[in-house]
Amino acid sequence: MGGDHAPRVNVQGALWAQSELGVNLTLVGDEHLICKELPRDGKLDNGIKIHHCSQMVAMDESPLKVLRQKKDASIMVAFDLVKRGKVDAVVSAGNSGATIGAAVLTLGRVKGVERPALAGIFPGANGNVVLLDVGANVDTKPKQLLEFGIMGDIFARSLLNMDDPKIGILNIGEEGSKGNEQVRIAHELFKKAPFNFVGNVEGRDIFSGDVQVIVSDGFVGNVALKLSEGMAEAIGFMFEREMYRSLISRLGFWLSRRAFINFKRNLDYAEHGGALLLGIKGVGIICHGASSPKAIKNAIRMATNFVNNHVQEHLEEGLATFQSKGI
Repeated sequence: MGGDHAPRVNVQGALWAQSELGVNLTLVGDEHLICKELPRDGKLDNGIKIHHCSQMVAMDESPLKVLRQKKDASIMVAFDLVKRGKVDAVVSAGNSGATIGAAVLTLGRVKGVERPALAGIFPGANGNVVLLDVGANVDTKPKQLLEFGIMGDIFARSLLNMDDPKIGILNIGEEGSKGNEQVRIAHELFKKAPFNFVGNVEGRDIFSGDVQVIVSDGFVGNVALKLSEGMAEAIGFMFEREMYRSLISRLGFWLSRRAFINFKRNLDYAEHGGALLLGIKGVGIICHGASSPKAIKNAIRMATNFVNNHVQEHLEEGLATFQSKGI
């Protein structure tokens, strides 16, 4: 029921995912509204069922109010299904604050994690880049940034198959003395951590792919995320505008259209679907409020990969190992 165009795009994305991936899905929300978005015959495949809820969360609603007063809100019920072992993961395009709050309240945090973090995947010139946190925590302590680095390292190894990912802290300069007190202290903590810390990185390094995991607080990370989305849209618009300026430009586009399609796909956030909420005792993916059916489908694919690759188990084991080393 969450998102700017719910439940239409969520239902469409779910039907697409079931058809393409063959996963079992539960649509959590108002059954009457959901059924309106089904094919005309109103029939669901065996792999999809509806779990009715009487309440939903508005995009601008207070997360604290939701957690206190809306016990039958679809996002609360969805995470309760995870807790009871009825489903393996939750995908939501709704109110991110309410989603994070519901996940933490219902499932709890993994031992050793003070604050869960949202991990976004960016297309780098030399491979994918994981940026976390991209919006779960506005104010973050240095020790919590270290936890993000640990989770990012484990995530990159277990889901993205990176052997020895390079870890960096997003800052205004490469020198360890740069930045505010928060990142300067975090820099010293990272130097003692048993992962491949390469120092500070700048915003321009996000898309290079030379550093595979980049850590920031949620305020800075979310600004970087939204900036990259806007930049991708602007580049696509300007490219299309230029290619229609002359006959030669149109001919050039026709000859290179496959390269352009691949380029556009690489920049499209819908290809990854959403951001993974790391640090909770379960699997949760938060999608953009304006997600398309394609984004929802790919978020479901990401959740499936997360579960099948046992990333949650790797996170818990990895965090326990770091703790045993006194980190």
